[in-house]
Amino acid sequence: MTAAPVRHPAVAGRFYPRDPEVLREQVRNYLSQTSPQKPVRALGCIAPHAGYMYSGHVAGAVFATLEIPQLCLVLCPNHTGVGRPLAIISEGAWETPLGNVTIDNACATALKQRCPLLHEDSTAHRSEHAAEVELPFLQMRQPRLKFVPIALGTHEFEALDQLGEAIADVIAAQSDPVLIVASSDMNHYESDAITRVKDHNAIEPILALDARTLHDVVTQQNISMCGMGPAVAMLTAARKLGATSAELVKYATSGDVSGDLDLVVGYAGVVVR
Repeated sequence: MTAAPVRHPAVAGRFYPRDPEVLREQVRNYLSQTSPQKPVRALGCIAPHAGYMYSGHVAGAVFATLEIPQLCLVLCPNHTGVGRPLAIISEGAWETPLGNVTIDNACATALKQRCPLLHEDSTAHRSEHAAEVELPFLQMRQPRLKFVPIALGTHEFEALDQLGEAIADVIAAQSDPVLIVASSDMNHYESDAITRVKDHNAIEPILALDARTLHDVVTQQNISMCGMGPAVAMLTAARKLGATSAELVKYATSGDVSGDLDLVVGYAGVVVR
């Protein structure tokens, strides 16, 4: 009997600390900056995936606001261009400095059966950081965490819509709550002023739960929102599951931390209920 495959961290020590105690303290600090009266149960969220020094405070605001169930689907963009357009891993675990997170095989298998566009492909995930950086936040909020990672290397609306529909059907069949995490940064490498305008244009349809308009605005207005695909799929699924509202819990740019306002990246934290 072969051992279940374990994916080792690709960006520990670069995007976030490799030392578990330092990482735990850093995540705890980002989570503590937001103190909701009571964490809310949500269907989905958008959280950034840059280095923690730049976007950790935005991710922390999202995950501190939420009840984190034992099962999360983590949808991320494919920055490397390696692998299949819709790539899932359905077996094994992902290692982080805080311990291993097991992949929920039953949920992943159901998703592949429901969405033929999904293909088993670990190569798309091997060097991709955008799902990995969300895990320590989820682990700190839910010690019994299981997850399903899906990397999206396509901006084709029909494919993203099909995935969202499939996710909704699979979640609807679950007896316990499931959170859909769409990992995304916003506009990249333009001035702070331009980025804030572009990001506002993209955030508006997100808050309206309008996946189609989000796709059209991002593609037509040349907004370099890397996780547009995950956000579209998440919104499609959440709407089908009965979502009625979305809230922007925090927005920032890298310029807020670095002081460089000439070339920034935008970060939006959104909760969908």
